Amino acid sequence: KKMKENPRFIEENKADLCASIQHTIVKILLDQLEKAAKKLKVNDVCIAGGVSANSYLRNELKIRAQKNKWNCFIPAFEFCTDNAAMVAITGYYKFLKNQTGSLTDVPMARMEF
Repeated sequence: KKMKENPRFIEENKADLCASIQHTIVKILLDQLEKAAKKLKVNDVCIAGGVSANSYLRNELKIRAQKNKWNCFIPAFEFCTDNAAMVAITGYYKFLKNQTGSLTDVPMARMEF
């Protein structure tokens, strides 16, 4: 309906739309983290990877950590490597060892150096 009333609605409201999406994603992530931490009786929580560079996520996690009395570990921004960079460096190290694969290889979450 909004698009029919104003075809430029998305362009004119892009910042608000992005903030709403970010809020929703962060809320879902932290709700699930809180649920898992309670179920597993976990008091130490951490985030890592590219998503941990998101300042809204970092701030909201700190609030939840204080509320739940968690020990919260968040790496400094310079250690919040993007996942693509982590995949690339893994490929680089494998290349240096002449460890190549094919498109039929099965993905593995761990590797040995």
